Amino acid sequence: MSTLEIKNLHVSVETNEGPKPILRGVDLRVASGEIHAIMGPNGSGKSTMAYAIAGHPKYTITDGEVLLDGENIADMTADERARAGMFLAMQYPVEVPGVTVSNFLRTAKTALTGEAPALRQWVGDVKDAMTKLRMDPDFAQRDVNHGFSGGEKKRHEILQMELLKPKFAVLDETDSGLDVDALRVVSEGVNRVHEETGLGVLLITHYTRILNYIKPDHVHVFVEGRVAEQGGPELADQLEAEGYDKYLTARV
Repeated sequence: MSTLEIKNLHVSVETNEGPKPILRGVDLRVASGEIHAIMGPNGSGKSTMAYAIAGHPKYTITDGEVLLDGENIADMTADERARAGMFLAMQYPVEVPGVTVSNFLRTAKTALTGEAPALRQWVGDVKDAMTKLRMDPDFAQRDVNHGFSGGEKKRHEILQMELLKPKFAVLDETDSGLDVDALRVVSEGVNRVHEETGLGVLLITHYTRILNYIKPDHVHVFVEGRVAEQGGPELADQLEAEGYDKYLTARV
């Protein structure tokens, strides 16, 4: 079993006016096989946590630790964190013109494992994963995220997760911009990888609709860079009914 522990995490982001503190002491613990929903209003620090964990250079950890199986990954580069078992599905995936999905995926797998996967087996694995995500086979020859719809970008993120098999995945608003059908397919993909690999998931979202498909074990409410409340799945239902006003009022 693997564990991801976030201890007293403080993070600042670079702005035109200089560093701006965003996270102000976050504590979380995620174990293999667990799904944690991270909810909260805009600007509460949810995405900042995601990028800080993944190693985005604009986000600086000023205090605290991010422990993966007891090892502090806060000083690692983004690629070192990926090799250690971390995966980030970004809210706004980057376009990479000139690099096909097929080449990108195989290069990423090679970088993680240290050797290129056997070509015939790899092609079969890619086709199988794409079929499960209801993706056209021609998708593999398109340039990464270039001209993709919102649903295609999110399916591509889950395709990566399914093939790279990380220990922990941080999914930053994976439901953003998805219609009902795409949301269902993407959620099925997350659930499939979770069940097959024991993946631990940090699912960042504003809304509860994705939680109708991906059932969380724990729910954490972020407000102003801190965890304001945490509980079980019932907390998400409470947020759907009441919103975040009581947390915002309490901190005025």
